[in-house]
Amino acid sequence: MLYCEFYYGAEGRDVGFDPEFPMTGLDGNVALHLKNATTLLALTECDTGVSPTPWQRSTFPREFQSKIEVIHEGVDTDEVKPNPVARFQLPNGTTLSADDEVITYVSRNLEPVRGFHVFMRSLPRILAARPNAQVVIVGGSGTSYGANPPEGSSWKSMFLGEVRSDIDLRRVHFLGRIPREPYLELLQISSVHVYLTYPFVLSWSLLEAMSAGCAVVASDTAPLRDIISDGNGLLTPFFDIDALSHQVISVLSRPKAFKKMRMKARSFVRDNYDAKRVCLPRMLTLVDEGVLPRTHGG
Repeated sequence: MLYCEFYYGAEGRDVGFDPEFPMTGLDGNVALHLKNATTLLALTECDTGVSPTPWQRSTFPREFQSKIEVIHEGVDTDEVKPNPVARFQLPNGTTLSADDEVITYVSRNLEPVRGFHVFMRSLPRILAARPNAQVVIVGGSGTSYGANPPEGSSWKSMFLGEVRSDIDLRRVHFLGRIPREPYLELLQISSVHVYLTYPFVLSWSLLEAMSAGCAVVASDTAPLRDIISDGNGLLTPFFDIDALSHQVISVLSRPKAFKKMRMKARSFVRDNYDAKRVCLPRMLTLVDEGVLPRTHGG
């Protein structure tokens, strides 16, 4: 069984998506395709593949897609759930709760692939419209995916520098990477959770935010269209900073109007991405149906 997370390509995916950053060129495209070499070898030999989302499967060559099942790893919805009495303490000692206006953004690293530049550029308008809002940003300053920033800088410092003079830095909190328990508490007190991504691998944090009952404003990009539908979240064009700002402000200004959306988000994850009740049973069924010989030990 082969885990088919993503198949790299020079078009229609993360590379070449953002006109702000240069194309890779011929040498870069060759290097990009070479990333797929071991995956292609494994696909010819495997009995079956497993991909987390329909769009991620669609990135693989058509001749192999029939071998790939769509089964996500799932999230623990018993652990990641709403908690109306949750509290989250900022480094400055301020304690936030669901009664506060809290905008959350989470990524392994703060970088363009996850729309960090777009998010930062939306903050001047959002903070001006919502004078009591607090912005809590979780993520490291390195690079997980895509190109590195110019030498001697970080994506965080670059895009913060763009808006520094236009935002109240006392209300924007960079936490770096944090332990899991406070991370879950942060999701539980979030007023609106922003998730942006190039057409790339879906982050677990998006499903965890939905499982926690967050009001999610996300980019209208693949694979989000596999997840955000039927009123369980809001999609905005990735590059439209005004649209993103408007949606965030709308959620903050009318929290009761989005209560049903929060409930739908959690129900969607429980019904489709619960690790114990949905995803693991599907994986075991795939094995039991004879795709792979299963060993039964004592």
